[in-house]
Amino acid sequence: MAFTEQAAGVSEQVAPQTKGFTLNHSMVRIKDPKITLDFYTRIFGMRLLRKLDFPEMSFSLYFLANLDEDASVPSDTADRNQWTFSQRGLLELTHNWGTEDDADFHYHNGNAQPQGYGHICFAVPDLSAAVEWFDANNVEFVKRPEQGKMRDVAFVKDPDGYWIEIVQPDLCRSLGL
Repeated sequence: MAFTEQAAGVSEQVAPQTKGFTLNHSMVRIKDPKITLDFYTRIFGMRLLRKLDFPEMSFSLYFLANLDEDASVPSDTADRNQWTFSQRGLLELTHNWGTEDDADFHYHNGNAQPQGYGHICFAVPDLSAAVEWFDANNVEFVKRPEQGKMRDVAFVKDPDGYWIEIVQPDLCRSLGL
């Protein structure tokens, strides 16, 4: 039974040794956690699951997710660690201490030359309502849904300049996605 589409380079078989592998999180580096945490928690409704500080290496990690209202997050630290690292689709924000104090400091967003990393993506139930919400909160757009060749897809920037794609799943049918 085929579970996925085929393309050059796609393995025809799933190795049994990979059973149970789950994509847990993607990480981006951030300049100022106060600004970026506010953005993702207030604008995108994400919740902070774990904050881990590493003083000997001068950095902190913040693990965020969009949770269902009935999510049961453990309060015990060890249980919360295990729970966090068993989730799917988390965003890890990494803050190297002191970057927030350097006015000229910024990370490469992956979309400037030379291009590399591209974006993260949020699915929303109503793209028009999301665009209104972003406008009301002065979120910077890279591309509005009505612009360009790919209609019904938006791109906004987070405080560090990383791109965030915004899609409404039922509109993706017309994109051939």
